This record gives sequence, C-alpha cells and structure tokens, in this order.
Amino acid sequence: MKKSLVALAFGTLGLGIAEFVMMGILPDVARSLGVSIPRAGHLISAYALGVCFGAPMLTLARRFPLKGILLALGGLIFVGNLCAALAPNYGTLLAARFISGLPHGAYFGVASIVAMKLADERHGSEAVSIMIAGMTVANLFGVPLGTALSSHISWRFPFLLVVCVSLLIIYYIWRWVPQVESLPDRGGFRGQFRFLRSGAPWLVLGATVLGNGGIFCWYSYVSPLLTQVSGFPQETVTALMILAGFGMVVGNLVSGRLSDRFQPGHVAACTQGVAALVLLLIYALAPVGWLTAVLMCGCTACLFAVSAPQQVLLVRHAPGGEMLGAACVQIAFNLGNALGAYCGGLPMEHGLSFRYPALVGAPFALVGFVLLLGFCRRYERGR
Repeated sequence: MKKSLVALAFGTLGLGIAEFVMMGILPDVARSLGVSIPRAGHLISAYALGVCFGAPMLTLARRFPLKGILLALGGLIFVGNLCAALAPNYGTLLAARFISGLPHGAYFGVASIVAMKLADERHGSEAVSIMIAGMTVANLFGVPLGTALSSHISWRFPFLLVVCVSLLIIYYIWRWVPQVESLPDRGGFRGQFRFLRSGAPWLVLGATVLGNGGIFCWYSYVSPLLTQVSGFPQETVTALMILAGFGMVVGNLVSGRLSDRFQPGHVAACTQGVAALVLLLIYALAPVGWLTAVLMCGCTACLFAVSAPQQVLLVRHAPGGEMLGAACVQIAFNLGNALGAYCGGLPMEHGLSFRYPALVGAPFALVGFVLLLGFCRRYERGR
C-alpha cells in the first residue's frame, strides 16, 4: 500500500471521528448543556450543513496545487474542532460544529482526485476506498474511544482527540503526499459546473441524499436505541460502536474491490436495496438485543459500501468538474445526514420509542435504490 494513500486516509480518519462521534456522545452533550436529545441532534445537522457550504469553495481553489489545498483543509479541521472542544454553551458548540464541517466535502473532493492519480489505472476504486478507509477506522476505533472519553471524563475530549489527529494529518500529507499536477482548466469557472447538465450526476446525488438520509434516520439515535429498546447496558455502548465500525471497514473495502471488477453503479444499487431491507428488520426486531447488534453491523456496512462507488461515479460523470463532482458526493451525503437526523427525531418528539427512526428511514433508502437502478439502466448498460 502506498504511503501517500495512508496519508490521505489520516484525513478521513480525523473527519470521521469529528462527524460520527456525536452519535455516541449525544446523551452526554444533551445532559451537560441542558438540552433534549432531539435538540442535541441538531449538532449533527450543523456539521452536515457545514459540509454543504464548504465543498463549493473548491471552485475557487481549482488552480492551486492539490497538495496545498489538502494542507489548508487540515488546518481548518484543527481550528473547527478546537472551537468545539472549548465551546462554553449550546449555541457556540452549534457554530463550532458548522465550522468543523466546512473542510469535510472539500477534503474528500481533492483527496479522491489525488488517490485516483496515484493509483494504477485499473485500481482507481480501490485507491479511493483506501482513502475512505480512514473514516471507517475512525468508526472502528476513534469513535468508540471518543465515546469512552466522553463517558468517563468529558464530552469535550473527543474533539480534543480530533485536534491531535489534525496535526498528524498536516504532517503526513506534507511528508508522504507528492506534488500532484493540478487539474486542467476546461472552460474556466463555468466549466466546472457543466457536468450538472447531465442527468447522471443528479441520479447519483439524489440516491446519496436519500440513501444515506434513510440510514442516518436510524444511526443518529443508535445509542439510545441500543440502551432503551434493545436492553444493552450503557457500559456496552462502546463495544457496540466498535462492532458498527467493523461493519463500515468491511463494507468499504469489499465494495472498493467489487467496483473495480464490476460496474460501480450496480454495486451501489445492490447495497442500497439491502440497506432498505435491513432498516425494516431493525424496526421489527429492535427488542431482540443480539439481532439488533447483527443488523447494526450490516447496516453500517451498507452505509460505507456505497461510498467508493459513488465517489468514482461522480468523477467519471463530471468532465471538467471532477474535483467539484467528488465533493458533491459529500454534500449529498451530509444533506442526507442532516435530513436523517431531523426526520429520525420526529417520532420521539411525538412520544414514540427509539425504534421508529429505522421505520422512517426505510422508505428513504428504498427510493435511493430506485434512483440507482435508473442510473444503471441508462448509463451503465453498455459499459
């Protein structure tokens, strides 16, 4: 494995902890700041909205060296999470979470292009999956560590953990990532948006919003689901989050290899269909603890099994705007996160139990599956 890809994975490691640790520490944050759990869930949405605002900044940075852009984004990760760790109240933390999300989509956009340039021609999807692997490792080790730090010390320590990781991001990108030539400027500023005239990117982006939104309806409130519905003790949540992270690692790496052997659109569509089914099973079987744990692992595997193929599809179908296209996947992903965190919280606001977010999410995932089927029929049939 190339060290440069490992360096890129450190970036997604830090971003993964920053994004996903909030699911595990949500009750601690709500208790400390004196807000309800559904209102604390808006901190997840604030990060997601930061991603949506930050990714379009790439249109202004297209002519800069790609390595320099990655280093600047590493610095922004440091600043955002330091502000979150020091936030004195809910409003400040909400703003800090928005700042923390700004570099997320932009980093994925640039790092996807760099990874594909550094890889062999026939292993582009696998290279992207290695870059994304940092985020899955974050869920396997970083998020459970952050959850444990929050439970035993303070919810501020997970953000300090990301601050430390951001320093490693800057160092390893500086040492291990070579200078990569900037993308050719095809048509100037307007040319970067020309790919949006095609239907292909819109189908993939729509599927990403709805598919990931469906999973995040459930995953945003996975901690109270496990403890209050499935009957797991609070002290087992860390181990269960490790299990969820294991599913993400396996799903991401397997889909990366499959997308190089088969058509990435078909891999993504099949995965999305499985996710819709698993969400229904989680709703139906939530009181059965061990089955819920197994289904959780399967659902998180689906969550990241679509990541690498979706990144590759947007790069392929965004001529002249490859970097923006790859970043748009993260905009769609986090719009789905924000939508899911909001819609998933609605049943609890009306007095229903924490099993209902999975039921709310299943139709979203099903529509995402239908959109990907439409993409495959129209754009991948002859490939």
